[in-house]
Amino acid sequence: MIQKPEQFMIVAATAEGGHLLTAFDAALLKAGIGDVNLVRLSSILPPDCREAQSAIIFPRGAFVPTAYGAYCCEQTEELIAAAVGIGFAPDGSGVIMEHAGLCGAAEARQKVEQMLEEAFTNRGRELVKLRVKSVEHRVGKRPGAAFAGVALW
Repeated sequence: MIQKPEQFMIVAATAEGGHLLTAFDAALLKAGIGDVNLVRLSSILPPDCREAQSAIIFPRGAFVPTAYGAYCCEQTEELIAAAVGIGFAPDGSGVIMEHAGLCGAAEARQKVEQMLEEAFTNRGRELVKLRVKSVEHRVGKRPGAAFAGVALW
């Protein structure tokens, strides 16, 4: 039986590592979701799901539904970013959008906000509130990763 999530948390972090995958792993650890299995989901937040008042302590190895954007890069001096956002309707339901790529945090945030506005227009619903987190990282000598996600529990 699949349970409907009761709470969510919005996380974002950047990190470096010896490899692309270890940079991604380090970003997940910094974001507080490094010891779980992310189950990638699309874009709908249930109406009764509330933002956690503090970091959710997930059981190690748990399968955690997560909408996320991530970008990993080895090219020195590249600016990478990730952003995720939730747009809320009057009934508390939400739409989640994410963006990650070769850009800064402000550009990633702007793209997410634009996508949320379009998603609500497409649904014919009123957008009453936005929650967006974005991060950026200038790649140094080691591979870098930028991650932003909404984890549901």
